[in-house]
Amino acid sequence: MRPEIYLFGDSITEGSFTNGGWGASLANHFSRTADVVLRGYSGYNTRWALMVKEKVLPPAESGGAPLAVTVFFGANDASLPDRYSAFQHVPLDEYKQNLVAIVAFLKKQWASTRIILITPPPIDEAARILAREYRHPYVPNPSGLPERTNEVAGRYAKECVAAAAECGVAVIDIWEKMQKLPNWEKTYLSDGLHLTPNGNKVVFEEVIAQLKDQKISPDNLPPDLPLFSQIDPNDPVKSFQNL
Repeated sequence: MRPEIYLFGDSITEGSFTNGGWGASLANHFSRTADVVLRGYSGYNTRWALMVKEKVLPPAESGGAPLAVTVFFGANDASLPDRYSAFQHVPLDEYKQNLVAIVAFLKKQWASTRIILITPPPIDEAARILAREYRHPYVPNPSGLPERTNEVAGRYAKECVAAAAECGVAVIDIWEKMQKLPNWEKTYLSDGLHLTPNGNKVVFEEVIAQLKDQKISPDNLPPDLPLFSQIDPNDPVKSFQNL
């Protein structure tokens, strides 16, 4: 069986297997060497993730340890407690504690698995108002104000980075990295929060760079079966006899 890479997160992870998504690109990148397993849950925060972790990730006794797990939460935790997505809000200190607890769980399950935390992305507040008004009217917004702000998202990103340092695991600060790019609000975010194809490309490139730093890349992993170029055209069966 191929080794696995798990993607655990919220809607930005759930949507990562759409056309041009960072998860789909990751699956293509490792297409002959590892299986990329999607565990993305739209709307979830770290509190809910902590509650369901045993249900969505395999037990330690089920087989080999995954090569890596990405943990990509925080966008919903950072919903403001006095706005219309308040039910998703998780206080800042609890958010960090939840991340630490998730990492501790993963380390206990699989000591060899590489863990990568990913911060929430930046927020384009004007686009969030338009997104709720014209695209996502399922939650009333009588205040007319955005349910998230970039400044608050930055606080959660900082705590994610701090949690990674405390746990001794890798982290990708998408909040900071994305804002260094020109016109990031429209180029990398589709609705002020979720990612465009360009935004997905940023996440994909950051993830494969982190994995490569930890010696996880197609160059370091054997293909699961003989490559077509390795099959002897004069005796094809021979290539499969010692698998």
